[in-house]
Parts: sequence; C-alpha cells; structure tokens
Amino acid sequence: MVPEDLSKMKAQVYKDERPEEYFARFHERARTREPNWVYELVRSVTVLWGLTAFRMRSYASENVPTSGAVILAPNHASFMDHFFTAAFIRRRVRFMAKSQLFRKPMQWIYSPGGVFPVRRGAYDEDAFATAYSILDRGGAMVMYCEGGRTRTGKVGDRARPGIGRIALQSGAPVVPIAIYGSHKVRNWKRLQFPKVTISYGEPLRWEQVARPTREQQQAVSDEILLAIKGLYAELEQHGRKGVAARVRSERAAKPASAA
Repeated sequence: MVPEDLSKMKAQVYKDERPEEYFARFHERARTREPNWVYELVRSVTVLWGLTAFRMRSYASENVPTSGAVILAPNHASFMDHFFTAAFIRRRVRFMAKSQLFRKPMQWIYSPGGVFPVRRGAYDEDAFATAYSILDRGGAMVMYCEGGRTRTGKVGDRARPGIGRIALQSGAPVVPIAIYGSHKVRNWKRLQFPKVTISYGEPLRWEQVARPTREQQQAVSDEILLAIKGLYAELEQHGRKGVAARVRSERAAKPASAA
C-alpha cells in the first residue's frame, strides 16, 4: 500500500514535447554566466523555511570541497531536495532539473538562479555539455543518480548511468548525500512538519576516462547509489544522535591520523 502523502503526489511527466531549441537560451546562460542575486534570495527564503518548518539539520557538510569542481549526489524524494542539499554549503550550487519546470513564471527564477534543464525522455546532449561547462569552471553541481523522485520514501533501487558518465569524463569528485524525511514535506498542508536531516558523505573519486563505456558509467553510478543508501540507512537506524556521534568521532580522529 502506498502511504497517503505519497499517493497524492502528481504523476511525473517523463517526456517534454517542446523542441530542444526552446531550451537553448537556458543552457547558454548556464554556460556563460554565474547565478545572480536571485540565487541568494531564494536560498535565504528556503533556508529560513527549512530551519523553521522542518527543523532542518546537516552533518559533515565540510565533506563538500570549498572550491573546485564537485558533483553533489543526493537521493531524491521531494521538490525541496535541491534546496535542502545546498542549504548548508557556502558556495553557489548549480542544479540540473527536469525541463518541465522551465515554464513561465518559474523559469524567470530557475535560470537566473543557476538551474539548467535536462529533457527527460530524450537523449539530451545539451544538458551534458552544460554540466561539463560548469565543472570545467570549477563549479558545484547537483545531480540525482536515481533520475526522478522516488515514490516509496526510500532510496531508489536503480541508478542511471548519466552521473557516472559525467563523473568519469570530468574527473570531478562526487559527494554522496542522504536526505532523510523530505518525502513527507508535503504534509505541511495538513499541518504536519517532518524533521529533515542531510548527511554528507566522503567524496568519491575515480580516474578520469575520456570515453567511458556504458558498463563503466553504470558501475560508477551504482557505487554512488550504494554510498547514498549507506548514509540513508544510518539516519534511518541511528537517527541524528547516532550520525552526530559518528561525525564527532571522525573529526577527532583526523588530527591523529594526519600526524
């Protein structure tokens, strides 16, 4: 049986019938310009909302490099996951989002805020080109290895190869991220406000490959998804206190190991 809050979610649309030319302007902006003041405005509003309504907390956000190219890979269960991922990171994060979101008036917020489209249901090389452009400039980018949102409240069972391709061809590290509780954020309409917790894992790195095979891409994607599942299971089993204790222990051990 599907939980009530998930059963009421709108069906996801997997194919955008608009031509690729429609999205060229959004890709051009993402490739040539950085997010502007819209990013900071939206970030301020969503962080305040997250802290107040969902008692949002994060652990080990220092695992995200403060500079240089990086791919942030969270699980995906809510339209708010973009904002939860970036809330505790002190750098402007770019988002790859489904093209269906790029409609008036929201496209006037998404594009200036650093979001770029990917056409689901199509072989979208423009989205890959934009991703490489951002990473080549040392940017931080969010990409979901599950593709779309899950409907079960759990991490998806299948990773898509796209994130593996970008990780291998760009050589950028990937930070696996578990977001716990976001599948229930729509419950605020019934005055139910779940706690949302974000746990950042250690960066994963692979040797750069100019032309990775489909099997190589899938293997990397699967490894990323496995890391996300591990972080999510830890939150599910041990809660915030357990994760906090583990993070404190790791921080305390780092100076000794470095010595």
